[in-house]
Amino acid sequence: MSNLTHIVTPEDTARAVGSGDLEVLGTPVLIAWCEAATCAALALPETQTSVGTHVDVCHLAPSPVGATVRVSATVTERSDRTAVFAVEARDADTLLASGTVTRAIVDRERFVARVGRVRP
Repeated sequence: MSNLTHIVTPEDTARAVGSGDLEVLGTPVLIAWCEAATCAALALPETQTSVGTHVDVCHLAPSPVGATVRVSATVTERSDRTAVFAVEARDADTLLASGTVTRAIVDRERFVARVGRVRP
């Protein structure tokens, strides 16, 4: 399990990231925070890393600039190749978001080498 804490800044707002025109926590930022919590919860050897493959998060309530947001990630399924997490974000007692994030576990060097060969 991982718990991360963030303070909402003007740079984190929907207006700042282009996902709306209000000065509240933007959904893309909230999802990035959820993914960061999943990375922190996954202990991997140096030769491995993880990449996000699926995000299903419901953003349930707004958070103003200055709010303290606590994001948690708990592994609910794990294999050699994937990890699924339950994620949740809270501002005090208010549930701001909940959902799941799936990450693929990959060999770091092989993944980077493959990315270099991929062309649009």
